[in-house]
Amino acid sequence: MKLIAGAFAVVLITLLALLPHLVPPYFLVLATRIVIFAIFAMSLDLLMGYTGLPSFGHAAYFGMGSYTAALLSVHGVTSFFGMIAAATLTSALLAAFFGLLVLRSADNRIYFMMLTLALSQVVWALAFQWRSVTHGDDGISGIGKPFIGPWQLSRPAAFYLAAAAIGLVCITIMLLIVHSPFGLTLKGIRGSASRMSVLGYNVWLHRYIAFVVAGVFAGIAGALLPLQNGIASPGQLSVASSAEAMLMVILGGAGTMIGPALGALIVVLLEFLVSEQTERWMSVLGVIYIAVVLGAPRGVYPMLRSAVLSLPRHRSRKVVAEST
Repeated sequence: MKLIAGAFAVVLITLLALLPHLVPPYFLVLATRIVIFAIFAMSLDLLMGYTGLPSFGHAAYFGMGSYTAALLSVHGVTSFFGMIAAATLTSALLAAFFGLLVLRSADNRIYFMMLTLALSQVVWALAFQWRSVTHGDDGISGIGKPFIGPWQLSRPAAFYLAAAAIGLVCITIMLLIVHSPFGLTLKGIRGSASRMSVLGYNVWLHRYIAFVVAGVFAGIAGALLPLQNGIASPGQLSVASSAEAMLMVILGGAGTMIGPALGALIVVLLEFLVSEQTERWMSVLGVIYIAVVLGAPRGVYPMLRSAVLSLPRHRSRKVVAEST
């Protein structure tokens, strides 16, 4: 399995690097959006799939990163990595504060979901009403393309490569986290928090760290979005944004990390295709959510993985049957 995973990683990195030479600039914009939402969905999976804390307010950190990058840009900051670093800090601070408020109800998932939803709505309302800073429902527009050293990321190919590099770093870190002893402890807490507490683990601290880390990666994804499309708006803080990320996690497969990235790919492509035919994308999103829950409750990735792993067994049985 490790050999297969390594080979897959090499193929993926090679494909991402060669993509600007294989597709036109418009599809690079779409590919960049997939990378951004893959980071966002995987950050939610760290909280929802591995720690067992389904959050309806994860868009708060996504939007915080987005507004941080936008405000820095319109005030003259042009450094790509400077904006990402600032978004990381502000999202971490917001997640650290909100974590102190919501994790007291972590053992009751309904209360936890409602609290995260309520706090994210507070942030959304601030972005919507604080017009002197956020420009209200109009959002912050006119965001220029950032620089890496003397090079401006003005072409779609250049920004895509920068976003893909950030995405690979974030994905690698998250994969290392979930396969580390810390990640294994999170799985144990998801299964039985009381049992892990009896075994001597600080359940609250593990949950708190996971909550903050998930918020950090959501903020990084949020910072990339306005730098790509040139606007930061309250919609990035909305319940719909959180629900879309949750759909990506459920569609791909919660607790798999690779599944939510696959879910992001599917949802972004479906959004692109459906939006060309109708403006009722959110209605289609609801139908997809219901279909996934009824038809593939474990998600697409676990189903595909089971099918792939069963192929050698099927072939071996076929060989044995033919030999006899």
